[in-house]
Amino acid sequence: MTTTTGTTAATGTTTDGGTATAGTETVPYAPEPTARLDWAALAPDVFKAMVRLDAAAQQGLDPKLRELVKIRASQLNHCALCLDMHSKDALAAGESAERIIQLSAWEESPHYYTEQELAALELTEAVTVLTDGFVPDEVYEKAARHFEEAELVQLIASITVINAWNRFGVTCRRVPGHYQPGGHK
Repeated sequence: MTTTTGTTAATGTTTDGGTATAGTETVPYAPEPTARLDWAALAPDVFKAMVRLDAAAQQGLDPKLRELVKIRASQLNHCALCLDMHSKDALAAGESAERIIQLSAWEESPHYYTEQELAALELTEAVTVLTDGFVPDEVYEKAARHFEEAELVQLIASITVINAWNRFGVTCRRVPGHYQPGGHK
């Protein structure tokens, strides 16, 4: 088990050995889980191919939009590592904390986002969840109204790639909290 030492953003208290201290009170945190396996080290060619695919998928899309899409897909897939990573990358790209916080409830707070971002988020959910076995025509058509064809392909590629990263992260139980913006997966 690995524990983290640092300062919590919300309270300014410090953590040491899996506990937080605030004044005289010590509150234990749950232990940090252990990753199941380091898939990138065990399958380096697959990892390198994913990195290349990810880089290709990002071309031509606004960095803030890309990060919003990655965060939303990661929320849906419960990928803690990718939530940690892409929230930090979004903040580093100039995204507001408020918009990141509202992202899990974007349908209830559409006024935080542009019409283009809303179309991208709706497409992200349709591609990620696929509960009906397909992306509904109205969702695709809305996205097609807000993106040029080349951009739409890049958006679909970005959604597809983050879903693949999420599946590696969740299956291998990759541990969040250690990513620094500008780093890599």
